[in-house]
Parts: sequence; structure tokens; C-alpha cells
Amino acid sequence: MRKTMITAIIAFLIVVSFTGCNLSFQNLNPTPFFPTPNYTMTALFSVDEIKATNPPLEFPVNTEEPLLPTVQPTSAVTEAPTQALPTITAYPTVIPPTKTSLPPIATNTAVTVRGGTWVTGKYMKTPPVFDSIWDEWDATKYPAKYVVYGASQWDGPDDLEGSFAVGWNETYLYLAVKVIDDVYAQNATGQDIYKGDSIEILLDTNLYGDLSSTSLSSDDFQIGISPGKGGVDGEEEVYLWFPSGKAGSVNDAIVASSKSDGIYRVEVAIPWKVFNITPASGQQYGFGLSVSDNDDSSENVQQSMVSNLRNRKLVDPTTWTVLTLSK
Repeated sequence: MRKTMITAIIAFLIVVSFTGCNLSFQNLNPTPFFPTPNYTMTALFSVDEIKATNPPLEFPVNTEEPLLPTVQPTSAVTEAPTQALPTITAYPTVIPPTKTSLPPIATNTAVTVRGGTWVTGKYMKTPPVFDSIWDEWDATKYPAKYVVYGASQWDGPDDLEGSFAVGWNETYLYLAVKVIDDVYAQNATGQDIYKGDSIEILLDTNLYGDLSSTSLSSDDFQIGISPGKGGVDGEEEVYLWFPSGKAGSVNDAIVASSKSDGIYRVEVAIPWKVFNITPASGQQYGFGLSVSDNDDSSENVQQSMVSNLRNRKLVDPTTWTVLTLSK
């Protein structure tokens, strides 16, 4: 039995050895476990079977000009001044009182309001003597030299130039005006006095109430002064043009005039009641003073005008400067 098992083992080993020595003629590439699909050409490129990878889409470039918003034109355009208005910080902010209130208390807060050279009206405990002489005027003098009308007919400072001072007390607003004028010609009266040698003042009695308003209102006053019809020895006149509802001669105003060597001088007192206000130190008002000229005594015509307001516009109070009453 044992011999039979040994013989069987030897026979098995011989068979295995013979098989290992004959591998060179066998196929060494085995068949894969999953066979390669046998696609036809149509099936191989079918979009249902193979999805192509597309390049990323780029955002289109907008080459059209952008549409700008349409701006509707305004009904009126305010003409800008030819020179930037300076920032004024020399005077304190003062809230104007009502007609029946007590005098305001000034603060030290500086403000930027209106342009040009601000004007100070000095309190006059003793009223001036109306003789057109400035001896008793302890007040600052201001120039009125900007040509604001009739530049083509203005021949220089000897033809027309002015200076002035402002004073006040509880009853009157006082003005002292000096005018260089080579020819005095004033033959007009009433509302036409501006057509001859004359003086004009503008006063906004509610400065802070309508500070930014570019049109006249009932608190804005335009008053003209004639130094004398036919000459400074003639009848003087004060006339109120605006507010138009109050237009007419100011009969209780006081005027005194004199003339010599191409210069005439005028002292004026206008009652505060004309403006319907009670004055007090520290109050501030819109203000302007201008001088009209006529060199033709045979015709009533306004040939030129100079002013303390560089950009004077009668109907635009924002072009006026500021008057401060001071004690």
C-alpha cells in the first residue's frame, strides 16, 4: 500500500514538471474579466452615449454706450456771481427779533452769510447836525465804487464814485453819503428820482427769516433819496419804491445836502417806523447802498450806477451785504 502511494506521488510530480516547461507557446494575454464593448461607428459617436466636454461660456462684452439719465431743465437759472463770495467770520450770529421782542443776545458762533464788505451802523446817542458835514460822525466809512449799471457811460471815479457811513438811534436810521460827481443833474421827482443824481438804499428787515431767498418779499425795502431838484439847494425828496404796496414819498424823513468842487454830500434820517421794526444793538439786516448818475440836465435818465455791492441785483437779496447795528 505504501509502495502504491509513493508511485502515485512521483507520477503527479512528473506531470506538473512537464506542464511548466511548455509555457512558451501559450497566449500570455488573458481575456479580461469585463469584455470590451463592440461599438459600431454610429454608436461610438452617439451623443446619447458620449457627452463631449464643452469649453466654458464667456460673458458677452457690452460695447454699447451706457444710457445717462435725462436731466429736465429748470424753469429759471440763477446767474452765478463772477467772483466767489468770501466766508465772513468777523461778526457773531444774531437771531433777528420779532417786532415786539426784546433785543437779541449775540453769540460767538461765526457764520457764513451773504458776501461783500459787511457794514456796521454806529449808535449815535446825540443825533447828527443836519448840515451835510461829517464832523460828528464817529463811524466807519465804506466805499461805493462798483459799477453795476451803465458801465459804457461811466467815465471813471471822477464821473461817479461814492462813500458812506451808517448810524442809528431808537428813532432813525442815519446815512452820511459823499459822492464824487463832475456834473450834478437832477430834475425828476417821485418814482422817477433814480433818473437823476440820487442815492438808493436796500434793506432786508428779515435777514435770517429768508436768508436764501433770491426774490424780493414784503420785508425787503428799496428807498431813493434825491439831494435836491435842480440842485442841492432845491427840494430834497425820499421815495419808497418797494414794497410796492407801500410805495410813495417818505415825508417824515430828513435830508440835508451841500456841494462843492465836484463833490456833493448828503445826510439822511429815515424813521425806523417806515420799516416797522424796533432797532437794537446786535440786530443784522441785509443792506446795500448805490448812487445813480445823470450828466445830462436836459433829460431825465439814469446813465450809470455805482454800489458797495459788487454783484448787486435789485431783485435778488442774496447779492446784498449785511448791516449790523452796534453800540
